[in-house]
Amino acid sequence: MRNSIVILLTALVLFSCTKQKEANVVRYSQKMVEQRALKTFLSNKREQQLATAKWDYVPGLVANSVLKAWQQYPEKTEYYDVVKQYADFCLQGDDTVHVENSNIDDLAAGKIFFALYEQEMKKGNVEDAGRYKNCVTFLRNKLKYRHERIASAKPGAGGFFHKAKYPNQMWLDGLYMGPALYAEWQYHFGMELGEKDNAESWSDIANQFKTIHTYTYDKDKGLNYHGWSADPENENSFWARKEEPYRGCSPEFWGRGMGWYFAALVDVLELMPPSHEDYDELKRITSEVALGLSRYQDKESGCWYQLLQYDATKTANNIGDFYCNKIYNVCDKPNYLESSASGMFTYAYLKGIRIGVLDEEAYLPLAEKAYSGLLKTFIRDNENGELDIIQSCASAGLGPKNDISRTGTVNYYLCGKDVHITQNEGKAIGPFIMASLEYELLDR
Repeated sequence: MRNSIVILLTALVLFSCTKQKEANVVRYSQKMVEQRALKTFLSNKREQQLATAKWDYVPGLVANSVLKAWQQYPEKTEYYDVVKQYADFCLQGDDTVHVENSNIDDLAAGKIFFALYEQEMKKGNVEDAGRYKNCVTFLRNKLKYRHERIASAKPGAGGFFHKAKYPNQMWLDGLYMGPALYAEWQYHFGMELGEKDNAESWSDIANQFKTIHTYTYDKDKGLNYHGWSADPENENSFWARKEEPYRGCSPEFWGRGMGWYFAALVDVLELMPPSHEDYDELKRITSEVALGLSRYQDKESGCWYQLLQYDATKTANNIGDFYCNKIYNVCDKPNYLESSASGMFTYAYLKGIRIGVLDEEAYLPLAEKAYSGLLKTFIRDNENGELDIIQSCASAGLGPKNDISRTGTVNYYLCGKDVHITQNEGKAIGPFIMASLEYELLDR
């Protein structure tokens, strides 16, 4: 009898301690959703509220991260409700139907429709579910059949243009915007069109990654250049290298560009049939990206810099960039630890480990250090109860000819007119939520 009482008391103490531990756990995914994502955030310098945000890849990224938080913590029904409000608000104005011609950024927000479709079908709300499926199918078909591609006579044939105004150009960002959505559609609905069509579509998706990796991956540096042009002599590709090696590539390795790319790789590999002939090749590319980025993780903070191959001692040259008889981007600002790229890398490492495409022994310590670095370096708890994420690059791009200041140089990424440092940018909030969700799965 006495032994039974001791066992019972021990069990109660352990149960109580477990509950107390759970109560003391800070789930930063939920904090960021509730104290920032569901309130206000910046989208390319414009303040937005999620429920009434415009159709754009930045609110779409935030909405998708909130939806992922609801999927991991389904008791948080308000997360789902706000994302549904966002989707319905956008659809009322037909914003998803009138996307710009061959603008790959306009597709990414459609990723929210897969979870919305499944949930509304479970609830028996067939009409809403049908609208969501129809919309994301429209987006996928627009990409697959009508988006402009690099012509067969050029290197990289079949690659999606980043945008129509950037002819024959592929940027790392675009892999997250277009092919990752395409892959999710194939996973959910691809077999409806038959096995042969589905396999060909997966090959098309894989070709996008294989193409951009072939042309942008610098073997010595272990990094990918931000953009690549199959037609470097074109006036819209004024920033591109004209000679080998790496002909057509932009000059620098931009953190968030590689963040979009790394995140897209693990997202696609999670869904791609392992039996597909290109699966192992995409897994190999992911391993190369992961290994390369590990070389540039800041040893002290665990985070990554805006320009990946330099530390804080690298500054702009205070001379600027000379193009077309004018000087652009004059300043002497230093390189800096950047929150959106660091969040994307942390997410991709943790997810890659979880889905078995990255080695846990090699990369889990790195990923845990990275997540700790996100909290210490970029997250600020305010006295008013709100959460801020600081030190994010507002925006960055390459050209075109009517915007010569976007040169792709060190000067541009540190001093360009659209590249200022900001806080509470949606491009940092979304990845932080997703990285936090992956980290929180480690304790389960």
